Amino acid sequence: MTDPLSPGAVNEQWRDAFNAGDLPRLMTMYEPHAVLVPGPDVEPLQGHAAIEAALGGLLALGGQITFVPRYWIVQGDLALGSIAFTLEGGRDRDGAPVELRGTTAEVVRRQTDGSWKYVVDHPFGGASQAVRGYGESALGEE
Repeated sequence: MTDPLSPGAVNEQWRDAFNAGDLPRLMTMYEPHAVLVPGPDVEPLQGHAAIEAALGGLLALGGQITFVPRYWIVQGDLALGSIAFTLEGGRDRDGAPVELRGTTAEVVRRQTDGSWKYVVDHPFGGASQAVRGYGESALGEE
C-alpha cells in the first residue's frame, strides 16, 4: 500500500471505492470545481454534480478496476500523475460486455490535512487506450 499522504494514494482509494460501488466515497476524492473527462472523445465535465452523474454511469457498468502506477511528479501542492488501468467484467444496459483499458493523465492538489484530491481526472488522457463496448450510451447520454 502506498503512503496515504502521497499523491498515488488517491489511485488506490479510487480503485477501492469503485470496486465497492461506493459513489459517495468516490466523490470525496474530487475538489468542488474539479474536471473529469468521462470517456474517450467526450467533452470534459466540471463540478461535483456533473462528475457524480458521470461516475454513477460508470459504476452502473459494474466490473472491477485494476491499475499499474506509471508516475507522479510533485511540485509543491500540485502533482501530475498517470496510471495504466483495466476495467474488466463490466456490462452495458443491454448486458453486453464492457472492457476499458487506458492510460490516465491526472492532476491532484494537496489538501490542508495532507491528503490529495483530483483537480483534473482524465482517464483516457495517456498515450494508449482500448475501449470495447463503451461509449456515450454507457454514460446515460444518448
